[in-house]
Amino acid sequence: MKILKTILTIIVLTITSTGLYAQGLGARAGINFQNINGKDIDGDKLENSLKVGFNAGLNYEIPVGTDIYFQPGLLFSTKGADVDREIDLLDYKLSVSYIELPLNVVFKPLLGTGHMLLGFGPYVAYGVGGKAKADDDEYDVEFTKKVELGDPIDVVYLKAFDAGANFIIGYEMSNMLSVQLNAQLGLVNFYPESYMADDDTAWKNTGFGLSIGYRF
Repeated sequence: MKILKTILTIIVLTITSTGLYAQGLGARAGINFQNINGKDIDGDKLENSLKVGFNAGLNYEIPVGTDIYFQPGLLFSTKGADVDREIDLLDYKLSVSYIELPLNVVFKPLLGTGHMLLGFGPYVAYGVGGKAKADDDEYDVEFTKKVELGDPIDVVYLKAFDAGANFIIGYEMSNMLSVQLNAQLGLVNFYPESYMADDDTAWKNTGFGLSIGYRF
């Protein structure tokens, strides 16, 4: 959480120094098609299915070169998967909510009356809640770095911190409305150390989505 606070402070100071009146502030919202890839508690490849989520938030464009912009943001995003095979919770739907900070570099060359959007960059995120549903039962998500013997078993334990890479392609129209296709590759294992899990156990968020935005 300290990392997120530090990055957020830097973003706020940068935006304040450049001035919000510079038409840099934007809003964006859309849907996510998320999954969790990696290895299960036995060290076998995960066989999960896509889950639909959403994201919404703000970003800010800072020009750094010809048609090139640094675009930090702040999003609320839901991720997860339809999880297959996990001890007592077989075939459960996992939804995890994150506060996410994308730090993208976007290339915006002129194309027609608008601009093409091509971007990439890292993101960091911190889990703030979640649920797992299996048939008629519902289980809470609890964030921890390590699961000890004796901890409740009717809980899904995950690490709160996540990070990875973003990839963006889209189009911004002359009226400042934009449509964007984005892909996300998680690079951090957010499955906690556990007495029940193999050392090779690894869960990583992956997904893609479609969103619309408006630049003020």
